[in-house]
Amino acid sequence: MTLPELTSAQRTDVELLARGKAEKSRTLREMNLPETPESAHTLLLRLGIWNEAKTPYADRLGATLTHLSLDVPDFADENRLDLTHLPAYAIDDEGSRDPDDAIGIEALEGGLTRLWVHVADVAALVPPESELDLEARARGATLYLPDQTIGMLPDALIEKTGLGLHDTMPALSISLDLDADGNADAVDVALTTVRITRLTYMGAQAKLEAGEEPFVTLARLAHASKELRDSEGALSIELPEVKIKADENGASVTPLPKPEMRFVVQECMTLAGWAAAIYADDHDIPLPFATQADPSREVRGEGLGVQWARRKTLARTRFQPSPGPHSGMGLDLYAQATSPMRRYLDLVVHQQLRAALTGGEPLDGKVVAAHIAQATLNADATRQAERLSRKHHTLRFAAAQPEREWEAVVVDRRGPQATLLIPELAYDLPFSTPAPVGTALRIRLVDVNLPALSMRARLV
Repeated sequence: MTLPELTSAQRTDVELLARGKAEKSRTLREMNLPETPESAHTLLLRLGIWNEAKTPYADRLGATLTHLSLDVPDFADENRLDLTHLPAYAIDDEGSRDPDDAIGIEALEGGLTRLWVHVADVAALVPPESELDLEARARGATLYLPDQTIGMLPDALIEKTGLGLHDTMPALSISLDLDADGNADAVDVALTTVRITRLTYMGAQAKLEAGEEPFVTLARLAHASKELRDSEGALSIELPEVKIKADENGASVTPLPKPEMRFVVQECMTLAGWAAAIYADDHDIPLPFATQADPSREVRGEGLGVQWARRKTLARTRFQPSPGPHSGMGLDLYAQATSPMRRYLDLVVHQQLRAALTGGEPLDGKVVAAHIAQATLNADATRQAERLSRKHHTLRFAAAQPEREWEAVVVDRRGPQATLLIPELAYDLPFSTPAPVGTALRIRLVDVNLPALSMRARLV
């Protein structure tokens, strides 16, 4: 079919549909093409109006793509516990722009070790119902796309609150007094002043492997904590993860390394969420407590197929203003509390804790429930836009290497149809094969279709 030149009005008509902004496109109808966002996207690509770098998914889902530029207040003078004498480390991926948590330890009498998890005191600058709070709630979470990041809060706020961006920083700090077996003797929350050193995961890993403190002790405590959670039924899902970057010139997909220090930091954040939930429960503070029902069935064994099946047994995490068990974590109560810069419900946790610490009045449970409902809806759109955009750029990366051979593993099957997982891409796709779950295959990826977000596999 010969493609016509589109008038300005026709182009706008098609672009609106491709972005999910219109239910009908008279231009596509006149060309006898299906009136779908995918057809509009295909037409725009064929006409050269859009290029392969264009991703319309955030628009379709209503996720905000504008950067927030509201004024950010300064920190007020407050009484804070001075912890600047204790070394603490913000450990992130290389290139991280929003360092919102850090970890350190303090030796106590009686063989106890105090684990400190310091979190950027974002709530000090974003009180409930402020203009910044309303904007953050409307977004729900920071939008991380392969080609750009759209913050839940202004960049100026990250610059003022990010741990390690200045010599000393205000923080909201969560502490757990742990014995050698990882049991918690006490938990606490405090407004503090801290001094933070920033490290990458690989930099921290090098210090751990060199036997440096506090990294050795942090690793010991993390492993002891994980063993305790495992004994309570915690589930670990070990599936491939990748880092996806994209621009106008192309996309890259890089397997994410998993040094031990990544696990250590994650476990410390889990402990902080548990401690924050305990503190709130003890002080009758409504929070967005994270809960999860028991798995639908037990899956035993090892391998990618088992991990895939185990993940499918997990119920979705739900948030509610009263505590409840989180099965996947193996905890009797839990709250996400370490990312107030980029997750709105974490910010609500901090607003509630801060109100209690400063003699204010925390929001009641009904208000917290309303905030949960609104923020969850908006964050769901953000996460979906991220997932689809990552898939889009993964397809770009694969399409640029049509002769490359990939290893894929059969991770599921339904009759003659199987699901293949490509570990190097953390990407799954359907495939017809009689091979049992766990079988490794060599494939090429063909027939990449960006508008449909699909491609096919062919055995080598």
